[in-house]
Amino acid sequence: MTVAAPAPPLERRSPRWLALPIFLFALVALTVGLLAREVGGPRGKYFELFFSDTLHMKAWLASAALAFGVFQLTTAAWIYGKLPWRKPVWINAAHRWSGRLAFAFTVPVAYHCIFQLGFQTGTTRSYVHSLLGSAFFGAYAAKVTIVKLRRFPVPVLPVAGGLLFLVLLVVWWTSALWFFRTFDVAL
Repeated sequence: MTVAAPAPPLERRSPRWLALPIFLFALVALTVGLLAREVGGPRGKYFELFFSDTLHMKAWLASAALAFGVFQLTTAAWIYGKLPWRKPVWINAAHRWSGRLAFAFTVPVAYHCIFQLGFQTGTTRSYVHSLLGSAFFGAYAAKVTIVKLRRFPVPVLPVAGGLLFLVLLVVWWTSALWFFRTFDVAL
């Protein structure tokens, strides 16, 4: 009886491959920002589904995206063995689906921000929000590219995911949290 030799380990990608997700980050972020600057502005009402107005809808959808982002961080830590519990078999699928849902919750928010409000520079808060709102989609494109291309050095994916979460957190902080505090909306 012969035993098959184990397959050789896959080589890690060269750090030069990071140029692709970084390029995609910049391209998507700039495109979203320029689109918001050029076509954004008041155009009527959108999205009056279950919410009293569009701003409430955006604040709650952004909060849901952030909650899924926290779940993403937790499941990523679990996947990388940073939590003291054994990783269940469903955790990878839950991680992927929570990321998809987090992104899905940001789409109507971004649509309204781009086409209704545009790129805002009137206050520091709105300027930071506009910059990082644009950067969020670039960071998302970069992270997904890193996931799909695989074989990057080990810290690349966690750093990209952490950066994506940080951008989402600041975008939420400068929009939904500000809205909840300013208009005394209960969380």
